[in-house]
Amino acid sequence: MLEETNDNLSQPKNETDGNLATDVQTNNQAIEQPVEETEICEKQQALNEIEASNAEENEDETLKARHEIPMLDYDTLSMETLVEELQKLVSNEKVMSIRDHVEEIKKAFLSKYNHFIEEKKEEFHAENPESTDEFQYHFPLKSKFDQFYTLYKDNKNIHFKSLQNNLKTNLEVRLAIVEELKELINPNENIKDTLKHFNELRERWKNAGAIPKDKYNHVWNNYHFHVENFYDYLHLDREARDLDFKHNLEQKQKIIVRVEELLQEQDINKAFRELQDLHRIWKEEIGPVSREHRDEIWNQFSDLTKKMHDKREVLFEKIRGTEQENLEKKNAIIAQIEELGTIKVNAHSQWLVQIEKVEALREAFFSTGKVPADVNEATWAAFKNAVRNFNTFKNSFYKDIKKEQNENLNKKNALVAKANELKDSEDFAATTAIMKQIQEDWKKIGHVPRKYSDKVWAEFKAACNHYFDRLKDQKSEHNAEEMEAFDKKKAYLESIKEFQLIGEHKADLDAIKQHIENWKSLGKVPFTRRHIEGKFNKILDALFDKLSLSKKDSDMMRFANKIENLSESNDSRKLENEKIFIIRKIEELQNEIFQLENNIQFFANTRNAKKENSIVLEVRKNIAIHKESLDTWKEKLKQLRNLNQE
Repeated sequence: MLEETNDNLSQPKNETDGNLATDVQTNNQAIEQPVEETEICEKQQALNEIEASNAEENEDETLKARHEIPMLDYDTLSMETLVEELQKLVSNEKVMSIRDHVEEIKKAFLSKYNHFIEEKKEEFHAENPESTDEFQYHFPLKSKFDQFYTLYKDNKNIHFKSLQNNLKTNLEVRLAIVEELKELINPNENIKDTLKHFNELRERWKNAGAIPKDKYNHVWNNYHFHVENFYDYLHLDREARDLDFKHNLEQKQKIIVRVEELLQEQDINKAFRELQDLHRIWKEEIGPVSREHRDEIWNQFSDLTKKMHDKREVLFEKIRGTEQENLEKKNAIIAQIEELGTIKVNAHSQWLVQIEKVEALREAFFSTGKVPADVNEATWAAFKNAVRNFNTFKNSFYKDIKKEQNENLNKKNALVAKANELKDSEDFAATTAIMKQIQEDWKKIGHVPRKYSDKVWAEFKAACNHYFDRLKDQKSEHNAEEMEAFDKKKAYLESIKEFQLIGEHKADLDAIKQHIENWKSLGKVPFTRRHIEGKFNKILDALFDKLSLSKKDSDMMRFANKIENLSESNDSRKLENEKIFIIRKIEELQNEIFQLENNIQFFANTRNAKKENSIVLEVRKNIAIHKESLDTWKEKLKQLRNLNQE
């Protein structure tokens, strides 16, 4: 017991060696009033906690400032915030005042960092299952953390080196002071000189500096024992001694009053820290009291200390309850992640939803406070295992689509090669359709591996842009020519309106054919001006109608002109549509002819049909008309196919 040992050391003793403090403490415990053994243990526990902390802070006075720095719940902070807190502490606070904070930050940061790296490693192996490359991942935030943590360790090493050099010297000084105190009891020495020497020793002790914490209590107890011995054995001025005892008693009573006030303080940690300081003052700065008050005053102080300790234990119990609630929350989060690791989805968009859910649960896990220390490692391991299993489950899906993405990459590379091959083509009429088809094919191909996506797209886009920029330039050159052709055709259209047939079939037909050739020779007009072709065709139709041509010849000449216009427009889609239309017309006519011939057969087999009646004759006439029309359509199809072959 801290003060119990000190105040009761003034019992008369003959021994003056360093073990007196321990001997007297044993005797004091023997004469104490009977107390329940449990109560003694609990009271001693409360005193021991304060004594151990004070001994540590006495060794290094910079530790006293640590209580002024709030201890955050570092487990709930992000890695970025943890590094910011570390930087702030290392840059602005004394190195030993932040050691607990730094170690908590280190533990929280490395837990999150190791988990992060494990995930990145799993992603790497999932994306590169056949790779023999060693996994590497540069995380700038880890480098920043290492920088500040190394600075902290360097500062701590410098501090300890300086501290150790002083502790040994200070211990030797204090032990020497104790030895001088032993020699003060000398009846042959003048009392004035003795008192002067005693006061000098007390002042030297006060300024002697820190000593190792493992020597702290033993050295302090010996010092106080010999101080009390000096009071009790020397024939001092009793009045002066009693005044000193009275003053010391008053100071200790004030401390007791203050401790009673601290018991009402709402901030229990703050109150306990002040109690710790009061113990230090009681022990180090206030001298002994008279023998009759020593046990009583100390028992009051230690009983109040026990009450404060009990209040603090209630706070700790509350904290433990909160930690238990946090454990339940974290276990629920782990269970949710485990469940998500069993739900199979078959689309990338669905996996993005699942990944987002797990990420939200991860953030919730990290933002939930501490759990009981005895289950912290197991909880963390269960969390990492749940996330790892989810990632493995997710990666199995992406392994399957990895093959498909590589196949898509091969397809896109083939289109890139084809686009590069055609980008400088001068045959714009044929190449433009191919390039447009290439672009359509590109859109139909799915995703490629992310690391190649930008590169292959950039190559494809560059080749297409190169070609279509050239096409645009070429069209700009032709636009002027096409507008000139339009102006010429517009003028020609006006002149042909005045053309009149002379009534001679061959001459008129040749004249019409010449007009057609002249019109073609004027060139191609802009797409937006193609209505002029329709006006010309109407004039031709009127001229053909005036000619004494057969319907077939007239129809074929019109068709030839139409096909030639479509061919010049390079519109393969319209040509193909025309071909489909003709084929359907041929099929329709063939079906109608077949049906009409069946009807004739029916009438021919009728027993009463001695001769063909008017109905049969009408049917035969229709068959002839349909066959003539069929020949015309077949001729059109032949011309169209010949055009395609050319």
